[in-house]
Amino acid sequence: MPPSSADRGRSQRCLHKETNGFANDDHAEASVPSTSLRSLVDAVPPNEREKLRRVLVASAKGFSIGAGIKGGLALFAILGRFKRKKPPRKGIAVTNGEAIVTALKETLRYGLFLGTFAGTFVSADEVIGALAGHRRTARWRALVAGAVAGSSMLLTGLEDQHMSLAIYILMRAAVLASRCGIKSKRFGKICKPLTWKHGDIFLMCLSSSQILSAYILNQESLPASYKSFLNKHGGKDPVILQGVKDIASGKPFTNLGAIEKYYKTTGVDVKLNPNMKVPCSIVHGNQSCSGHIVSFLFQAYRRALPVYLPVYLIPALIVHRKGLSKRPYTILAKGLFGTARSSLFLSVYCASAWMWTCFLFRIFRRCNIPMVAMGTFPTGLALAIEKKSRRIEISLYCLARAIESFFTCVADTGYLPQSRRIKRADVVVFSLSTAIIMHCYAQEREVFRSKYLNVLDWVFGVPPPPCETPRCKDG
Repeated sequence: MPPSSADRGRSQRCLHKETNGFANDDHAEASVPSTSLRSLVDAVPPNEREKLRRVLVASAKGFSIGAGIKGGLALFAILGRFKRKKPPRKGIAVTNGEAIVTALKETLRYGLFLGTFAGTFVSADEVIGALAGHRRTARWRALVAGAVAGSSMLLTGLEDQHMSLAIYILMRAAVLASRCGIKSKRFGKICKPLTWKHGDIFLMCLSSSQILSAYILNQESLPASYKSFLNKHGGKDPVILQGVKDIASGKPFTNLGAIEKYYKTTGVDVKLNPNMKVPCSIVHGNQSCSGHIVSFLFQAYRRALPVYLPVYLIPALIVHRKGLSKRPYTILAKGLFGTARSSLFLSVYCASAWMWTCFLFRIFRRCNIPMVAMGTFPTGLALAIEKKSRRIEISLYCLARAIESFFTCVADTGYLPQSRRIKRADVVVFSLSTAIIMHCYAQEREVFRSKYLNVLDWVFGVPPPPCETPRCKDG
């Protein structure tokens, strides 16, 4: 006898319950790890959970900035290698594959460096506040946390010295400290000379005298990366620089034949006089001084464009990421104009270095070390081409390298033998600098430029006003 419709309904309901039971059991087994993880998270008090979130977010954002900037620069450098037609010199050949691996390592290293710095600062800030109270430590907590976070510089390489970077950050800290001093009643008069309108250009001239003199006379006093940068944009073969160094140092020429051979490879037949008083024929062969400057300027501009594309492109993607969707053409146009302007600055800077030295050599009919230093001093005037807000950045960047080069030259002469025994002085200088910067960020926010303040706020979050938050009142 066939089952009735009621029997069929009961059997279907039983089967549905059994099936759901098996499915629920499987789901329960699968959700055990997620439930246990959720319980662990729930076990953390909401206050502590927010602190942990702040540490992780700051670390991730710091990593993204470090990896983004270093990776962007590395990407443009690799693209430049692919476009380069001239084969690398013997003995220093590096394959494209090796260059890519090195770039990836450097990108990861600097990402970890900034990520660790951000995470360490936030962690130290929260730990000090939790132990001693946010209200009681408000005036000095960021100073200590910044100093502690400075040790993250070791992640850029345990054996590599980064004194140029450390001195540059110290210069940035000094600028912030001077701005604080200017608005201070106690130190305002002392810091007033720092408000000189064209002080940035003077610093650039001073830095140029040391850097460009070292470029010709003692390249070993410059950081390897910066030396490579100068050799590229200085536009002269090492044999030419050696010839200028010989005549400036008052030594007999050692490579006139090599210089003549170099010019022959470029299609120029030059005969150099071993009794010459000025090195103009060494620097630009059969060209006149004025003709050389004009042709060099165009070549230098083509070399400068790839340098500044990432400088303007990467910050636009990070700082103006929201505005790109609303006004992309305006932001991109500003970036392209900035690239063209900065490229003109760099090309004029490099061309004027050779122009001023040739000019002085011709006037005084001699070439020596003081003449090289004097001729490279007015080169810094090219900084006037740059946007006012960027001038201080560039002058401080160059001043940091000039200071390092100067003390290296002094140490090489034996006047500062003890300076070589200080290990990882760069970390000490960097920690001191970051302590000052983070203290100013927490206590004197108005001394920062808006674009830097935006980046710091994005990474660390806007610091709350003293004693206006629940955690501060609890402290």
